[in-house]
Order: sequence, then structure tokens, then C-alpha cells
Amino acid sequence: MTSRLPSEIASFAAEHKAQYKAMRKAIEEAKTIVVFRHLKPDFDAQGSQMGLYTFLKDNFPEKEIHYVGDNHVSFTPRIFPETEKLNEAWFDSHDFLAIVCDVGDADRIANPHFAKAKTIIKIDHHPCKKEITTPEYTICQLGSASAAELVLNFMASYKGKTISKEAARWIYIGIVGDSGRFMFSSTSIHTFQCAELCLQTGFDLKETYLTMYEKTVDSLRSLSYVLSNFKVSEHGVAYYTLPKEVQEELRITPELGKEHVNTFSNIAGVEIWCSITEDPNPSDYCWRISIRSKGLDISKIANKWGGGGHAQASGARIDHLSDLEYFIKDLDDLIASSKA
Repeated sequence: MTSRLPSEIASFAAEHKAQYKAMRKAIEEAKTIVVFRHLKPDFDAQGSQMGLYTFLKDNFPEKEIHYVGDNHVSFTPRIFPETEKLNEAWFDSHDFLAIVCDVGDADRIANPHFAKAKTIIKIDHHPCKKEITTPEYTICQLGSASAAELVLNFMASYKGKTISKEAARWIYIGIVGDSGRFMFSSTSIHTFQCAELCLQTGFDLKETYLTMYEKTVDSLRSLSYVLSNFKVSEHGVAYYTLPKEVQEELRITPELGKEHVNTFSNIAGVEIWCSITEDPNPSDYCWRISIRSKGLDISKIANKWGGGGHAQASGARIDHLSDLEYFIKDLDDLIASSKA
């Protein structure tokens, strides 16, 4: 870490000086810390979690520190290590500090035992429908491209502590993933300065990108299916559906259904694009939808259809494929109204 922070990071730190001080005190007083993040993790959820976990392990070797959550069908163990398994008895027998990264709604946290924490810290960039149970300290910046940026800001607020190559690499993965390789509209000067701070540690950038975006032959087959079966609505909504039987034929899981959604991000005439994937989980059967847009705010429609997220990157769900035409119509009407 450089002795002089980039201006945007320093400005953010000054704005949250009192909150950072209280959060640092909570960490210093805690003997046991558990880092949480959201279900069905993406690059940012795991990058911010592992970046903070590594930073804490590096700088507080005397503390007991853990990270928990569900593993990713593709990222684990190719990119991220398997998460720790702490049973209910462990949570009942420990006084611990919970730090929750990249999630605002309690029902989206990958391990429900966060609620048993003595103290809760939240670092996030999502609008939330229902606040996490009594977080004592919250850093939430809705305009931030990634939660990883906010975690890095907090890490950088420490004096005399080290941000290692490994911690910086995890944070960088989170930043790149949630900013769409710095192409999403939420990308800012602050985003680039955070990336700069990470790169100054000297981790292997080429190897990081190769690992993040490595594809398999099965991935190529699924892309071929997407390109052969997508549809485009009247006003410019591109979408594709992946029923259970197609997933089985392509040898992919529901979690990989959205893998190719950004194939349509630079297509002239396409304003919004979606993947619609059947999730046959018997306890929560639905069709899961990932939505992206070039500039329109799709979050309100995502909320209407049982989801939520950011202005240009959200998720939703439909219970039956027969609802798809109404969902697409809502997106089509949004595009039409923006051009009226």
C-alpha cells in the first residue's frame, strides 16, 4: 500500500472517518471474526469477502478469523478456495464479530448464523428491501461499482497495516467483476483509483485475468446454443431461455445459465438483455432471470418480479414460463417510454 492514497479514496475515507474508527475499534476488540457474503456468489461477493478475510488474517494473526458461505459451481476451487464449514454449535458457543460484504437483505446472506453475532458490520453497495438485523456499523455506497471498492477503502484507512498481494488480488477480482471490466456505467474515477492501489502491490495481473475468464468446451457449446436460440423483442430486449432439459444436454447447471448474458452488451439496437434459466430446485422452483442494460434503470422492474439489484444489473424470477411474455413486455415498455 502506498503512503499517499489516491485522492478519491482519501476523500471517501475522510467522509467516513468516524464510522471507520468505530469499525476498526470493533475489529480490534473482537477475538473471533466471521466474514459473510451473499448466496450464489459472484466475483464481487467472493472477492470482497476473501480480500477482507486475507487482510485481517495478515494483520491480526492473534485473532480467530473465518469466512463462510456456499461454494460456486465454477469459481470453486478454480478461482476461490472452498468456504469453511462452521456448524450451528460453533456459532452458539462463540462470541464473534460478523462482517457482511456485498449484501443488504438478510435473506440473501449465505449463512443465516450471522444473526447470532455479538456485533455486525455491513459493507455493501446494494439498495435493500429489508435491512440486515441491527447492523451496528454500516458503510453503504449505492453508486459504487463494487463492494470490493468499499472494502478496500476501509482496509486503506488503517495506519501501519499491510495490504498484501493476495488481499489486493481478491479485491481486484471483485472490482473487475462487478464493473464489467470497467465498462459498466457505475465505473468511476474512484473505481480506477482502487484498481491502481491494488495493482501497486504487484500481483500477477495476466494470470488473474486468465483464471477469471477461462472457458471450457462445454461453455462454447452453451454459447452456441444461446447464439442459435436467442430472441429480440420489438423495442430491443434480447433474451434466451435455458430449460432443464437443455441444461442437461449442454452439461451445465442453473448457476451457469447467465454465463453468456453479456454476449449482447454491444449489439446495436439491443438496449436490455436477459438470461432466463429454469431452476428445478424442489424447495424453490422458478425461472431465474439475470437482467442487464446499456443505460436504462431496470431495478424497479426487477423488484416487481421478485428480485432487485442495480440500475443496469439486476436479477428477477418468474414462477412459470407462461409469465415470460409479461416480463419481457415490462422491459419493452420501459425502452419505449424512454424514447417517447
